[in-house]
Amino acid sequence: MRLFTVLSGALLLCWQILSGPAAHAGVRNYDAIIESGVLKVAVYEDFAPYSFKVEGQPRGVDIDLAAALANALGVSLELMWAPPGEKLDDDLRDLIWRGSPLRDQQLADVMMRVPYDRDYAQRRNELGELENGHVVMFGPYQTERWQVAYDRRRLDAVPSVAVFDAHPIGVEIDSVPSFYLTSIFNGQFGAKTHHYPSVQQAFVAMKAAEVDAVMAMRGEIDWQLHQAHDPQLTLAENAYPNMGRQLWEIGMAVHESNRQLAYALEEQLESLIREGKVQQIYAAYGMRYDVPEMYQ
Repeated sequence: MRLFTVLSGALLLCWQILSGPAAHAGVRNYDAIIESGVLKVAVYEDFAPYSFKVEGQPRGVDIDLAAALANALGVSLELMWAPPGEKLDDDLRDLIWRGSPLRDQQLADVMMRVPYDRDYAQRRNELGELENGHVVMFGPYQTERWQVAYDRRRLDAVPSVAVFDAHPIGVEIDSVPSFYLTSIFNGQFGAKTHHYPSVQQAFVAMKAAEVDAVMAMRGEIDWQLHQAHDPQLTLAENAYPNMGRQLWEIGMAVHESNRQLAYALEEQLESLIREGKVQQIYAAYGMRYDVPEMYQ
C-alpha cells in the first residue's frame, strides 16, 4: 500500500512537471526568437481599428505597432489571428501559456491588446494562487476610454447621458456601454438603447437615422468617424456617472519565463513613443493618442 502511494505520488509529480506551462515546447525564449528571425504576435481578428483585414491585407494600429517592434528587434513579423474568447483569461491561456487544440497548441511569443492593470495581473483564485501567474503583462502603449459620437442633424448636444432618455443610442451587444446604459438610473435609458452586432453596424444605424448617437471605446469611435467623412457626426464631451473605471491602459503579454523578450520590447516601445512613431501610427487611422503615464 505504501509502495502504491509512493508510485502514485511520483506519477502525479511527473504529470505536473510534463504538463506544466514552463515545460511547454511552444514557449520560445528570446534567443530562439532572434535566431529564428521571426516574432510571432497574437492579435484579435476582425477588430477594427486595432487588427483587421482589408482585401486580405492586415491593417490596424496593433498590426502596425507589432511590425514596428519586430523591425526594431531585427526580425520579421508573423501574425497569429485569434477570435476573442469569453474571457481574457481564456485568450491568455490559449495564446501565451498553454495553447489551444484549435491551433495545434501553438503559442504566440507576444500578445497585443492586453490590459495593463495591476489589479487584474494580481487577481487570485479561491486557493490564493495568481489566476494569470503564467503571464507577464507589460508595455502599455495606448490609453483607452469610453466615448459617445452623435449626429448633429438630430441632436444639438450631449451635455450629459440624460439626453438618452429621449434620444435613441446604439451600442454593441454584450458590451460595457450596453450594460451601463440599460442599468443606470434604474434602467431609465433601456428603452432607448439599441443593440447591434458591432460598433460599425451601430454607426450604419446612426447614418440611417435609427439612432441619434453611438457609445463605444474611443478608438472605435475615432475610427468610425474617420471612415464616415461626415462633418455632421461629431464627438460628445459628456461624463459617465456611476460607470466605474472610465480610463485604462492597453499593453502586451508574454509567457512568464520570457521576461527578456518583455524587456526588449518595452525598450523599443519607449523609443517609438518618444520619437513620435506610435502617434503617427494612430493618426493614420484618424485616432487620437494619449501617451501612457509610464512614458510621460
